[in-house]
Amino acid sequence: MLRVRTLSVAVVLAAAPWFVPSLLQAQVEDPDPVEIDGLVITATPVPVERSALGASVTVLDGEELRLRGITRVVDALRSVPGVVVARNGSFGAVTSVFFRGAESDHVQVLVDGVQVNQPGGAFDFASLGVDEVERIEVVPGSGSALYGSDAVAGVIQIITRRGGAGPTGSATVRGGSFGRLDGTVSVHGAGATASYGVTVSRLTTDGILAFNNRLEQTVVSGQARIRVDEATRARIAARTSDRTYGFPTDGSGAVVDRNQHTFGDETTLAVELDRRLGAGVDLRALVTLADMEGGTDDAPDGPADTLGFYGYQSLDAMRRTGVDLRANATLTGGTTLTVGSEFEQQRVRSFNESLSAFGPSAGRSEYRRGNRAAYGHMVAGFGDLAANAGLRRDDNDQYGGFTTWQVGASWSVDAATRLRAAAGTGVKEPTFFEAFATGFTVGNPDLAPERSRTFEVGLDRSFGDEAVRVRATAFRHDLRDLIQYTGTSPEPGGPNYFNVAEARSRGLEVGVDGAVGPARWSVDWTRLDTDVVDAGFDEGPSATFVEGEALIRRPDDQVRVAASWAPEGPVAVDAAVRYVGARSDRDFSAFPAEPVTLASYAVVDLGAQLRVSEARGRRPGLTLSVRAENLLDEAYQEVFGFDAPGRGVTVGGRLSFGGR
Repeated sequence: MLRVRTLSVAVVLAAAPWFVPSLLQAQVEDPDPVEIDGLVITATPVPVERSALGASVTVLDGEELRLRGITRVVDALRSVPGVVVARNGSFGAVTSVFFRGAESDHVQVLVDGVQVNQPGGAFDFASLGVDEVERIEVVPGSGSALYGSDAVAGVIQIITRRGGAGPTGSATVRGGSFGRLDGTVSVHGAGATASYGVTVSRLTTDGILAFNNRLEQTVVSGQARIRVDEATRARIAARTSDRTYGFPTDGSGAVVDRNQHTFGDETTLAVELDRRLGAGVDLRALVTLADMEGGTDDAPDGPADTLGFYGYQSLDAMRRTGVDLRANATLTGGTTLTVGSEFEQQRVRSFNESLSAFGPSAGRSEYRRGNRAAYGHMVAGFGDLAANAGLRRDDNDQYGGFTTWQVGASWSVDAATRLRAAAGTGVKEPTFFEAFATGFTVGNPDLAPERSRTFEVGLDRSFGDEAVRVRATAFRHDLRDLIQYTGTSPEPGGPNYFNVAEARSRGLEVGVDGAVGPARWSVDWTRLDTDVVDAGFDEGPSATFVEGEALIRRPDDQVRVAASWAPEGPVAVDAAVRYVGARSDRDFSAFPAEPVTLASYAVVDLGAQLRVSEARGRRPGLTLSVRAENLLDEAYQEVFGFDAPGRGVTVGGRLSFGGR
């Protein structure tokens, strides 16, 4: 069933290059409703320039990432100030992102406007590649006033590749260390009233461990944009991924199992319709679907495997469907007012079976809930001052109503200096397990959402006609009503989850970048201070939350130094050094878990590209590349017990077609 769904989406997207350009062969115009180059579309309901925002938004360009040889979204995010990545070992292992000290489930993740978090905020970044990415927008701060639950510490949106002049296309093949082999085929183009983009990619690697560490993933993604008439634009974006990952490790990181693996299918779909009503009013309807199925398979290793707990299988399914309706009104002076409503349904199903010497046991569950929201936003400019504000009211079937807000302002003091500030509140809904679990663990249906209040102020200053730019941001996050598990319920047979913990994080991000001729360089430093204010049920030094101590896996310091050289000639080179300071963790292989310290480390990456020929007419272009990651073979861990990859070298080539 999973393969059939993946194949169906792939066939539809692969057909786009043939049927989309033939639609509506009338006047030759840009079919996109808004030309978004240079604008940010995630921070506010309408696209705005980055300089008009109070938050320090980061935009990563997909084509630039690909040229540098970066293939995974998580590796691109390592360059973003304030972002901490924790991957459980090899490529394909569970990968979490901590944003400015908040929890790993406090970041809302969007793919073309589709919310892809599990209900309750969790998201595994291991499934996202760069091949299909147009750009990545990273918006720090509480974003629940626009996106609702899970946007506690920030929003990360993956925008897939769209069409352009063409048709154009490319084919890329790479191979290298750890048995890595991956390839991508991409086709883009535009007709008279429509544009399209389709990307198909395949990745395989044997991983870093001695056995059973193979990753295989196939992704098909695409977008089509259509100008229906002079006032109406439509967009459809779809992505499907099929992935399997072998992991032989137990909870301590020991390599012990030869057939344990995870599997998963993920599909996202967004259908958007924009209609302009007169000079200053437009309507937008967005329908989204996120459908994910996957699980773990650990069959008995052989006929003799009959002792203890010797087999396990699980299957989990999640579906989120949403409808977002909004109206934008542009007033005299450039102020835009937005009012909207959102309706969402969440559904999760799970099944698991364990095999043991005591006999088989199985469990299954199914939950669903709905959410309704109304919101309003304003984006305004007053000379050198730009401001935005938003307010949202949600009503949830499970935990009732809550209100969130957000404000931001940017002031251009002069041509070289900008001051900015932003603040807001955020919420994260409980997971279905935390609310409704039965058996050895009992959920609490009376849980309230986790809450945050965030604040940041910043300064941007350029020197020498923007030859050098300096950025500084100070921020603070207050997290409360954090949901915590206790093994001993306060009442016999009572729930094991309660809103009891509280924490805060504060820090400073400082960056300097510049350009000299064809050379570009940048230096970024993040200083982070986290503190557990209320440990809740946790007690003793082995607890996950220890009052007065830092949150685990958040380093005090991160520094990144990067440089690139891209002259007019055929050769380009880039290099980066990334330092991550020491941070606390826990050894969860025993009970109670022992506190440990992960050592600091520095990783050096180096890449080079050689443009052999440019695509012109029927002549294809050819670019060769080589990339070395962890060049000095630094030994380090992002999660205690799980070694990170050592030195890896990848070489590849890209053929491009359709150049002018």
